[in-house]
Amino acid sequence: MRDFTFFNPTKIIFGKEVQKVVGEETKKHGKKVLLHYGGGHIKTSGLYDEVIDLMRKAGVDTIELGNVVPNPRLTLVREGIKLCRKEGVDFILAVGGGSVIDSAKAIAAGVLYSGDVWDFFTGTAVPDQVLPVGVILTIPAAGSETSPGSVITDWENGNKRDCDMLRPVFAILNPELTFTLPPYQTACGASDIMAHIMERYFTRVSNVDLTDRLCEATLKTVINNVHKVLNDPYDYDARANIMWAGTIAHNDLLSTGRIADWASHMIQHELSAINDVAHGAGLSVIFPAWMKYVLKSDVSRFVQFSVRVWNVEQSFDNPEKTAVEGIERMEAFFRSIGLPTRLGEIDIRESDYERIISNCKRFDGDSVGNYVKLSCGDIRRILELAQ
Repeated sequence: MRDFTFFNPTKIIFGKEVQKVVGEETKKHGKKVLLHYGGGHIKTSGLYDEVIDLMRKAGVDTIELGNVVPNPRLTLVREGIKLCRKEGVDFILAVGGGSVIDSAKAIAAGVLYSGDVWDFFTGTAVPDQVLPVGVILTIPAAGSETSPGSVITDWENGNKRDCDMLRPVFAILNPELTFTLPPYQTACGASDIMAHIMERYFTRVSNVDLTDRLCEATLKTVINNVHKVLNDPYDYDARANIMWAGTIAHNDLLSTGRIADWASHMIQHELSAINDVAHGAGLSVIFPAWMKYVLKSDVSRFVQFSVRVWNVEQSFDNPEKTAVEGIERMEAFFRSIGLPTRLGEIDIRESDYERIISNCKRFDGDSVGNYVKLSCGDIRRILELAQ
């Protein structure tokens, strides 16, 4: 196990109707708030009116910026920065899922920066002053409610990049707010959560028994509860377990003492930059292909993954068979919840490969990933396995 420092200052408020404290929590941090959200769902559900009323009762002035889309756009981030400067905003409240939260973080970092916010994503600048951000989470998936990361798409130039910006000061998590999520969105969220865990699980660091077990337990929690919520969207306990797993998966607790990989995420980002595929759907395609490609480099870890997470009976005479069966069970699970497992299902073609590989390499130097360092040729072969 490696040395580490763990610090996560986000205040988590979890449970039924906890969104009712948002006005009081917000006024501890700001007097004029940008309410940032996505489409019309928070309005049709009544959550928008509830938040506006709670802000008014708390004496907090509110302006708003909606229209965040999946794979949030740099153009809207820049619009939000201009709006916040013009209105003198001192706090941003994100109401939505990971895309809304990521967009809010980027705006919060850009408001006090004299240059262009995209500098943070290309690595030419680092945020040193940011506005505080609060969250009401409506989609358990990205884990952005307690992570420092923000992933933004520069759609005009076909680039999708991530950057460590800030951790929200509070995150309000009410599983009831996820009852009306469409099944596909629920499934994509589950894939996203699982991917965050697996990026950490596949590590070269030895003697990480505790975090191995934490990763495995969190994965099994998601696996065991997804079908429950797909069959009964109003199963509060199943929704609650998935929502909490989504937060744990990406708040860095599972990273402690380990070196994570992130190759699958890097490749998937470039899929989204091409055709706007949902993050979880892209990951359900790429992760199994990555596993098939790298498993021979560390068969014992894949055996452990297959036995402990997917309940594969271990073949001591043929460990590779055990490893492969675990990957096959994972693919079958993704298909069972309605997710793609092949590139053709998400409209990625062989003609797209060079662009995907080029964009991966442009920002990550000679190799991608840590568990196995991937060259351009390696990325191509992973894409071919995902055909």
